[in-house]
Amino acid sequence: MDRLDPLLVAAGGFVGAVARYAVGLLLPATAGTVAVNVAGSFVLGLLVATVPGRRTQVLVGTGLLSSFTTYSTFAVETAALAPTAAVTNVGATYLFGVAAAVAGRLVGGRLS
Repeated sequence: MDRLDPLLVAAGGFVGAVARYAVGLLLPATAGTVAVNVAGSFVLGLLVATVPGRRTQVLVGTGLLSSFTTYSTFAVETAALAPTAAVTNVGATYLFGVAAAVAGRLVGGRLS
């Protein structure tokens, strides 16, 4: 671990949290949560495929994307949905999230 890691995580986390808040204002509730989780999956896939720098991965991957995406909100919102809507939300989140991560890695592979 680099001694700058905590600062990189904190800086990225601040930016990610503010961005997550902004998306929540534009797309409230479940739609916003799905959007950030899918977008974050794509960007993380892209990051893994294109950025060899450890510090950038700590700043963006561990800091920014970890506070931008949100499993806890996904879990709480899903638990509050009717059973059919909850199953749909889980399926859509995982399907689109994994597809976005794969797409990010593919795009990143072509850019590298």
